[in-house]
Amino acid sequence: MAGIDNIRSGQSLTTTNRSSARSENNVSSHQAGETKQTPQQRSDAVSLSSQSKAMEEMKSSMANSPSFDSAKVAAIKDAIANGSYVVDPEKLADSMIKFENELGGHA
Repeated sequence: MAGIDNIRSGQSLTTTNRSSARSENNVSSHQAGETKQTPQQRSDAVSLSSQSKAMEEMKSSMANSPSFDSAKVAAIKDAIANGSYVVDPEKLADSMIKFENELGGHA
């Protein structure tokens, strides 16, 4: 049976056959004098949906990509360094208030 670590790492899952537990029960039943017939042996299986596979691919893709736009960061650094970066204080203040309201839930 696959352990939780194998499932997370994307390794294939194996099916589990529960016939051994049923066989042991049947042996004890026969030993007790019962003549019950055993039900057909069944196996349990796990399969992942196409949506979960797509989500795993997206997760892997996101993990391998940078969390910021390095070209944009470089352009801003250059603008600050050469003095051409201009801050609009009204826009900055509005953005800060909007952000604070979203965090605190205040209107």
